[in-house]
Amino acid sequence: MLSKYIAGGNRLINNRAAAFSAWSHLTAAPADPILGLNEAFKAETNPKKVLLGMGVYRDDKGKPFILDCVRQAEERLLKSNADHEYAGIQGIDSFIEKAVELGYGADCKQRLEGRIAGAQAISGTGALRLGLNFFAQWYPHKDIDYMVPNPTWPIHKSLGDILGLHTKEYRYYSKETKGLDIDGMLADLKACKNNSFVLFHVCAHNPTGVDPTEQQWQNILDVVKTKKLFCGFDSAYQGFASGDLDRDAYSLRLFLKHTDDVFLFQSFAKNFGLYGERVGAFSVVTDSKEEAKITMSRIKQIARPIYSNPPIHGARIVDIILRDEQLTKMWHQDLKDMSSRMAGMRKALVDKLKSHGNEHDWSHVTSQIGMFAYTGLNKEQVTELKEKHAIYMTMDGRISIAGLNSSNIDYVSEAFHKVTHGKKF
Repeated sequence: MLSKYIAGGNRLINNRAAAFSAWSHLTAAPADPILGLNEAFKAETNPKKVLLGMGVYRDDKGKPFILDCVRQAEERLLKSNADHEYAGIQGIDSFIEKAVELGYGADCKQRLEGRIAGAQAISGTGALRLGLNFFAQWYPHKDIDYMVPNPTWPIHKSLGDILGLHTKEYRYYSKETKGLDIDGMLADLKACKNNSFVLFHVCAHNPTGVDPTEQQWQNILDVVKTKKLFCGFDSAYQGFASGDLDRDAYSLRLFLKHTDDVFLFQSFAKNFGLYGERVGAFSVVTDSKEEAKITMSRIKQIARPIYSNPPIHGARIVDIILRDEQLTKMWHQDLKDMSSRMAGMRKALVDKLKSHGNEHDWSHVTSQIGMFAYTGLNKEQVTELKEKHAIYMTMDGRISIAGLNSSNIDYVSEAFHKVTHGKKF
């Protein structure tokens, strides 16, 4: 009896403690749409299961692909007996120099004049956090909009909310044409407040894979100049989208010829296959060398209490590759090979859907570019693919083209045909 009384008393105490917990009011956050999908995929028992949600490159056998130039750079790094000392708050200076040159171009006037302040960042997410934090704190125009495309990578909006920016969406993707809504985009940019911040994807828009044409970029630039908009360019796929580093940087370099109001957020996860190393850079164009130094001091002031200084291993690998002619040449070929395989998978998916007799127009899959494709499938069809065919993709119908390969393309195309044949989407 005594033991039961004691046990009952303990439960009462524990219940009361729980009621007064500082965190008892919390409710669980929704599962991350990508990472949650991966967990569900791992638990799937169907031997034919296919994961098309994860934004990582896979080879034609569905395996992680490590670039040979990365392997060789790692070997050189090991032989150099490099230490593990802290980098400066700004990161590795030689890496920052090469990252800026890669993004802006070797002949960029602002770079050659020493007017670009740059810092190593914790991949693309960290670059965005560093840059938007700097913008929110120091941009002189306060009553402005923070314009992001609809749709876009969710982090763009969540960071705007965290930093107290007035986030607004501009039209980007047309469900009707499965392409760019250029008229809606231009109208929304014209309607925003002067001096507002507008976020662009340099190339291979995530999640749609839809990019403006060169003429459309010129039309967008005309509005930017008229409205005096500040431009942030998110560059996560340079070289990885088309295989051509210069082609993929077209939009950024076009704008640089007409405005200095530019941020660049770079990630080297995709184009070097360094996903877990978190290699990135943030940079901003300024008016002079002196202004660049002052700007750099403020960027470091922001970085210091967030992460003190960035990790060095991945940045050293990128730095070694970009400073060696032979390794750079190997990297360029890897970019061509990876982008070519993804383009081939796009075409194979469309061709096989046609061979199944599917009546829908799938040309948007081949006209889009990069790692992701917006298929146009609705939530019901995405759910059916998961429940009946163990094909996992995000609920917006986006797929990672890198998840397709010669072993699963027949299965995936047949499943896509089954859920779309005779149905609208």
